[in-house]
Amino acid sequence: MNISLVSNGLSLLRAPLAFCFLVDNVCVRLVAIALAMFTDGVDGYLARRYKATSTLGAILDPLTDKFFVFFALMVFLSEGRLLGWQVAAMMSRDFFLCLFGLYLYFSGHWDSYRFQSVRWGKVSTALQLVTLVLLTLSVQFPSYFYCLFILFGVLAFIEFCSLVHTCRK
Repeated sequence: MNISLVSNGLSLLRAPLAFCFLVDNVCVRLVAIALAMFTDGVDGYLARRYKATSTLGAILDPLTDKFFVFFALMVFLSEGRLLGWQVAAMMSRDFFLCLFGLYLYFSGHWDSYRFQSVRWGKVSTALQLVTLVLLTLSVQFPSYFYCLFILFGVLAFIEFCSLVHTCRK
């Protein structure tokens, strides 16, 4: 069995799971989040354990994660459970990721950079998923809570930048 194929297949499963948020049912949404978290963990474990990482997987995994979170946030926004600035704050790490990509491109480091996940990116993703669970359960957060996402986005950006300088040495 091709482990890379299984790992990438698990990543692909997260995209349709996002559509479960169209059903306004707490149990359906919680199961979707749990399955998204489970498939993310298993596909990462398989890829690392069997050294079956691939370029496709390196793109597909974070892309499906972002799609899942973004889709769920758009549903919560349309339902009035979140405000636009709260969604923007929760997605700020992705803004910093795009900013980093522009930095790599314009500084000429794009080809030499080894793309990998970073600690603060993982923390941000975990916080996003926990927040989705709590929002599904109708938990309200104080405004300052959403600033954590911006902080983690900045820390991920700094961590990415430090990796560029580490790769050049």
